[in-house]
Amino acid sequence: MAYLEPSEFVTKMVDSGESKVYMSNKDTLIRAFMAGAILALAAMFAITVTIKTGSPLVGAMLFPVGFIMLYLMKFDLLTGVFTLVPLAYLDKRPGVTAQRVFRNWGLVFVGNFAGALTVAFFMSFILTFGYSIDGGAIAEKVSSIGESRTVGYKEHGVSGWMTIFIRGMLCNWMVSMGVVGAMISTSATSKMMAMWMPIMLFFFMGFEHSIVNMFLFPFSMIMGGDFTVSEYLIWNELPTALGNLFGGLFLVGLPLYFTHVKTGSARQLV
Repeated sequence: MAYLEPSEFVTKMVDSGESKVYMSNKDTLIRAFMAGAILALAAMFAITVTIKTGSPLVGAMLFPVGFIMLYLMKFDLLTGVFTLVPLAYLDKRPGVTAQRVFRNWGLVFVGNFAGALTVAFFMSFILTFGYSIDGGAIAEKVSSIGESRTVGYKEHGVSGWMTIFIRGMLCNWMVSMGVVGAMISTSATSKMMAMWMPIMLFFFMGFEHSIVNMFLFPFSMIMGGDFTVSEYLIWNELPTALGNLFGGLFLVGLPLYFTHVKTGSARQLV
């Protein structure tokens, strides 16, 4: 059978978290760089499709191609390691310490950001012929997105910060369901379908993904978005990343782990 039972694929989640902890710095950074770059290209693709078709739904339906590509290549996103790596620590896998968990998160963050930022410069360059002309409709669109999702949140103070935190949480609830979806089957087609559904949902609903934002907001600033680096970090990237951590770990990783690996004792029937 292509489908794996929950007890099997949740054990695979723990195994995956353990393997990521023991991955070398070089491999972790390369895989994270490629993941950030591919997801950035997918975001650019979805924005372009949305502008050209006038349909956000079409853009959302096509965005998951990037997520699928990077996970089939075993590249790593921060949102995924937020969910998987702590499970190896909770399961007391040999040598998996809190320090190594944070090391993995830090390396993946750096790699994702570098990959996303690279694509932001590539796309801004080709849209403007080396910054010699205006970026057109795409530049205008991403500039407005960047402003509304930084200073737009800032205008609401603490409520705005909490709004983006919750959007980040909801995002990685769905993204991590996609990560798990890649493990529930041994069939490539089934993996792709299981990943597609929750990723499409998060993108269409406008939830906040820390790695997509690592591309979107630097790209927006290059294209003329009227906000600062500190506004981007404080009023977007930080609450988004924290929300992603909470959503992936507490709404996906831990519920699956505690009910399919650390299961309660069965009730004895007389």
